[in-house]
Amino acid sequence: MRLVASFGAGGILYLTPMVFHEAQFSATAVGLGLALAALSGTIGRFASGALLDQGRSCGVPVLLAGLCGVAGDALLLAAHQLPGYLGGQLLLGLAGGLYWPAVELAVPLCAAPQPSARGYALVRSADAAGVAVGTLMGALLASRDQLRGIYLVDITAVLLLVVLLLRRPLPRAPRGGAAAGHRLQLGQWLPALLPMLGLSVVATAIPALLQSALPLDLLRGGLERPPQADHLSALVIGLQLGLLLLIQWPVGRALAERPVASGLGLSLVCFAAGAALLSLSVFSRHGLLLVLLALVPLALGEAAFLPTATEAVVELSPAGHGGLAMALFSQCFALSALVAPLLAGVLLDSYRHGAVLWALVSLSCGLSLLLLAPIRRRTKG
Repeated sequence: MRLVASFGAGGILYLTPMVFHEAQFSATAVGLGLALAALSGTIGRFASGALLDQGRSCGVPVLLAGLCGVAGDALLLAAHQLPGYLGGQLLLGLAGGLYWPAVELAVPLCAAPQPSARGYALVRSADAAGVAVGTLMGALLASRDQLRGIYLVDITAVLLLVVLLLRRPLPRAPRGGAAAGHRLQLGQWLPALLPMLGLSVVATAIPALLQSALPLDLLRGGLERPPQADHLSALVIGLQLGLLLLIQWPVGRALAERPVASGLGLSLVCFAAGAALLSLSVFSRHGLLLVLLALVPLALGEAAFLPTATEAVVELSPAGHGGLAMALFSQCFALSALVAPLLAGVLLDSYRHGAVLWALVSLSCGLSLLLLAPIRRRTKG
């Protein structure tokens, strides 16, 4: 199910900025749409978490997400003005918000008796495979001047996902409240989760910026780095996702045997290094080579962070509160997607290149290493 869903989402997440760049939207307008999607995703995430903690099937939020996703794709397919673009992004954001807490909480429920950490490594590999193939499909469509076809691909993937879900329903989530015994108050377990959430806001900004800022940065060029054609920019994004696909399972499986703080630290160091290389690429006529080099640590950082961070949330949250915990963790993606594209759009429009943006990202990742100590104390050693 996650492979199919990610296949449709790959082109949407990474290539939507290019679609509306071709429609003569400003970087700020593109960022506004992505931020609106993140804002609507907030509603979806907490609605999904509430449904899950009531003991409902994990498939219920996924079905609702499918309905919103098809409607959003249809709007974006036909949109050539700002209102249609914003409406489509709002619906896609709501779909993502409903989807992610449910499919993340379903992993430990489906993985038993295997460790949940290995389950997360496996499903993240499926995510990476789907997103990579979907983005490469988008690059092929871009080369044929049919880039908007990514929305038709996503509609097809959503319909197939619904068929799979109806044939093989997901399990019910553990019920909170009286059925789960003594129910902890939010203030009793949330403080232990806060450092993880803070680190996640920074780390999840990286995928958001790779989706929004990097395509625009490549299209515009830098001080010395020449601008790239849209299909070549899409291919660069596809290469990063392909590399992530190759390393996601071995990296995730290796880190599943180690404390979660080790994987989180590795991811932050890699993100800082990759962002620094992107910043330096602006100043070289051969900057595209530095961009390609940056893809390696960025892919390694994603491969290390995604399964490790989800397992850390599982370890830090008590039974019966998994839906809300996953909603809060998923909300970190939404918060990053709200702030990062807006900031990126403003910086790209102000400086006409991404040097300042990527330098700030690298610095933020380095400072986030300070949050590892409290996480290490409260998780399995």
